[in-house]
Amino acid sequence: MDFMEVLKKRYSCKKFDGRKIRKEQLDAILEAGRLAPTDKNLQEQKIYVVQSDEGLEKIDRITPCRYGAGTVLLVAFDRENVFVYPGGKRDSGVEDATIVATHMLLAAKAAGVESCWINFFDPEAAAKELHLPENEEVLMLLDLGYAAEGASPLANHSQRKELSETVKYI
Repeated sequence: MDFMEVLKKRYSCKKFDGRKIRKEQLDAILEAGRLAPTDKNLQEQKIYVVQSDEGLEKIDRITPCRYGAGTVLLVAFDRENVFVYPGGKRDSGVEDATIVATHMLLAAKAAGVESCWINFFDPEAAAKELHLPENEEVLMLLDLGYAAEGASPLANHSQRKELSETVKYI
């Protein structure tokens, strides 16, 4: 599948069949995250693969949005290894972890795996439930798996604003 086809066909799957994804698919997805650009190449992302029954039960305790996915990636970043922008008001942690997560969800589609970006949870509760180091901040969860029968994109999935509504030349 070429890149534009991946972009057009990828959607937030909200009904998975429960199977864990194959190792070669998971490896390709994780590699896409590893290759993602980060500010100053700090690579502060931390990816946790959750596939065990115990781990998935913990995910279910922090969010109702696993949707039956058999694999969940938790994307976090090391707050102590970020680039602080001039002015000191922002740093690269959230944006770098977002780039990594986006690479992985697009790679998932290219590998034949559906995904759903999950942000409906308390990041601090997730870190506590999964016993993550204190220096790590949780950004998001990425459900991964195979669509269950009847799963489909939302009705408005293919509706996009015209470029003229979102792009301005200055």
